[in-house]
Amino acid sequence: MSSKKALITGITGQDGSYLSRLLLEKGYEVIGLTRGLSESSTKNMKYLGIDSQIQLDVCDLTDLSNVIHVLQKYQPSEVYNLAAQSSVGKSFEQPIGTISFNIVSVLNLLESIKIVDKNIKFYQASTSEMYGKVEDLPINEESRIHPLSPYAVSKASAHWITVNYRESYGIKAWCGILFNHESYLRTKNYFVKKVITSSIEITNNKRKTLKVGNIDIKRDFGYSPDYVEAMWLMLQMNQPDDYVVCSGKSISLREIIEYVFNKFSIPMSKLELDYNLYRPTDIQDIYGDNTKAVQKLGWKYDKSFFQILDLLIEEELKNYS
Repeated sequence: MSSKKALITGITGQDGSYLSRLLLEKGYEVIGLTRGLSESSTKNMKYLGIDSQIQLDVCDLTDLSNVIHVLQKYQPSEVYNLAAQSSVGKSFEQPIGTISFNIVSVLNLLESIKIVDKNIKFYQASTSEMYGKVEDLPINEESRIHPLSPYAVSKASAHWITVNYRESYGIKAWCGILFNHESYLRTKNYFVKKVITSSIEITNNKRKTLKVGNIDIKRDFGYSPDYVEAMWLMLQMNQPDDYVVCSGKSISLREIIEYVFNKFSIPMSKLELDYNLYRPTDIQDIYGDNTKAVQKLGWKYDKSFFQILDLLIEEELKNYS
């Protein structure tokens, strides 16, 4: 049995699955926590061929006693918290549930580590959405935080809670401030996944148009399998800290649609703007500065997002039925 043991919350998502694969390759024993066990719990892990190597357990992260029990049961050396209600759009519809879960779950994990074993290393998945109303670009670890959505508010709160436990109680806690990152394992409600799958359906006469909201905003996009390596690298450091993980460039959502439509020879007349999909507030342009992660962690990233789009299109077509 490996002496290195990692516990991952939110293991069923794209980052949880790719991180699990990376940790297994590094010789870890991996335990994944989910809200409930079902066929969908292992879908992504089965796709990556690692489902038989991961131990899954059910845990209610809003129940402190449940979290304490899990830490005592597995005694992990590292905990990666990737669990969250992570849809910005959904957070406007369900602000109370989003803010409540995304804050209380982090509080319970940190408090449990303080009670059970302060030597456990903790990774908190922070997000570029925290910065919101951007005044100066690029974003770095010292940039001003001004969240523009309930999701961003919840993640900003969780971020500062993590920093506070690090500074007040000596918890070995890192925050990874990740910008948008995509993969084939994204769920269909995410923009890039939606654009590619809808384009395939239009090409196969299963859909007439692609409906989108505001596409004249710009985002810094990257590739999930590369970004999870930065998560792991953080917890290999001796000194806890916060790191921005990004590509360093932004691209408009319109450019993404134009690129994908061109790949499939789809005319732009198949694009339909739906003002019901616009958000009450939105970030117009945001991109980050990954200098600290590159220099201190030794993390390397040099992909353009058009390269990633090619990879995603190829994988979608390979699995399309």
